[in-house]
Amino acid sequence: MSNSTELIQTSRLDLHLIPIPELIMLHEDPDNPTLLTDRGFTNPHNELTHEHSGPLRWRVPQVKADPTTNNWFVRWIVLRESKEIVGSISFHAPPDEVGMVEIGFGISEPCRNQGFGKEALLGMWAWVINQPGVTTLRYTVSATNGPSMSIINSLGFEHVGQQIDEEDGPEEIYEMSVAEFRLRLKDGFSPNDSA
Repeated sequence: MSNSTELIQTSRLDLHLIPIPELIMLHEDPDNPTLLTDRGFTNPHNELTHEHSGPLRWRVPQVKADPTTNNWFVRWIVLRESKEIVGSISFHAPPDEVGMVEIGFGISEPCRNQGFGKEALLGMWAWVINQPGVTTLRYTVSATNGPSMSIINSLGFEHVGQQIDEEDGPEEIYEMSVAEFRLRLKDGFSPNDSA
């Protein structure tokens, strides 16, 4: 598995960091014909284009305020075999004052139920546990989101509470320490596990 900042790889997926100019263009000019023209992959499902509730409206202002934070943010989830974007994934911010990082992802509807979400999460977490200041992995999800609940329950994260998201309503909060995640990686908890 590759652990570079620009590209994180799992068995089937390439998680490409979206460069700042491309991130801003996706948000402010999603119909720009130059978008993705030199990236070597395509976006047949129009992931992140013309979104009103997606991550770009939060991440673009964060990156404009501090460009050095971009490596924590939005990545294309690209299926290596077809060179097609199947979703996107992003931390919500760099680690907070206690070292917590929260993650979110979306898989394009035609690409769901193939294990891409779980594989992308494991790849991102395997990368982030080696970043300075990170001590806790967090995942929040609506209890009504069956597929995401299934993923987080299969990974053994601890349910630590609930919160009210201003957009999504009630969410369950799950966490795992970096130390525990490292132990699970040693015991065969693989970022290449898509089951």
